[in-house]
Formats: sequence, structure tokens, C-alpha cells
Amino acid sequence: MCANGFDEHLGTFVQYYGSQEVDASLLLMPLVGFLPADDPRVAATIDAIADTLTQDGLVLRYRTGGVSTDGLDGAEGTFLLCTFWLVQALAQRGDLERAAAVFARALAVSNDVGLFAEEYDVKHQRMVSNFPQAFSHIGLLAAARALASAASGHGQPHQRIPSVRGSADVPGGGVHVVGAESPVSAVGPDQHR
Repeated sequence: MCANGFDEHLGTFVQYYGSQEVDASLLLMPLVGFLPADDPRVAATIDAIADTLTQDGLVLRYRTGGVSTDGLDGAEGTFLLCTFWLVQALAQRGDLERAAAVFARALAVSNDVGLFAEEYDVKHQRMVSNFPQAFSHIGLLAAARALASAASGHGQPHQRIPSVRGSADVPGGGVHVVGAESPVSAVGPDQHR
């Protein structure tokens, strides 16, 4: 992977060997422990994904225009799970402000009871595809935990993460997301509820 999946000219890992494109699945590299988020190659890949695969602050899986690499025709919405992967990767590399902004943007597209679909269409401002989507909600919880862990690990006793519909408090390792109707909580690794 390091020899064939990294493009020296682009300075990033790529979608597949010989590709000139990034893919949101590359955000999993630091999340599964393949390489740390602060490895220069991974950090550049995270930035390239944030710069080239986002629409209105939400992450696409990959570019679908022109050539189909997956055999599927047409465009698709942004993937909320991929957006939450970006939050986790940014938090792991210590970019809490940027991670919190992406997290807040994702929270803003939940429905009136805090549920997410698989995808979000930024052009039509609506959720699309499978609803509700468990993978999106698993990503939400993992992103909240990553933010909490990063905030507590960087000696920040309390950080406020703004969102359109509420706020997320990061008090020393726990995350409490306050939505429109009811709170959703995720606890840090050293806390139990």
C-alpha cells in the first residue's frame, strides 16, 4: 500500500494503484491504525479529501463525474459516514477546531429527531438513500467519541462545539450532543453511564 498506493507527485494516497484521485475510504487509514493521522502522507491525504471531496462541508465517497470506477451510473449525495470519518481523522491528528466545524455541519443536516440517512443531497437540501442509516449513526457516535478523546488528551478541560440545531459539549472526555428534542450522549473511554 505504501509503495503502490501513494502518489509521490500528488503527495497523497490514491483511490487505487495508478489512480490520480483520492477516495474517502482513505480516511480509514488512521482510524484502523494503518498509519497515524499525523504521518505527513496521511495528513496530506486527509487535507486532499477535505479540499476536493467536500460539498458544502460534507464528504463525497469519491468523484463520480466522467469515469465510473465502481460500475454505477449517475451522481450521488454526500455520505454522512464519510463526513464522520473526516471528523475522526481530523480529531486524531489534533485539528480539533476543524473537526468540530465538520461535526457541527453534519449535525445540522439531521432530521427533527436527530436521525440521519445514508446520504445528503446538498443541492436539494434533503436526505437521500437509506433512511435511517445505522452506519451514519455509528459514525456519529465514533466522531463524538474521537472529538471527546482528542479534547481531553490535549488538556482542554472544556470545549464548546457549536452547531445549527444545538451544541455539543466536550467536558473532559465525554460528549453530550444537545439536539432539537432530546440529548444524545457518547462517553469517553474512561467514563461509564
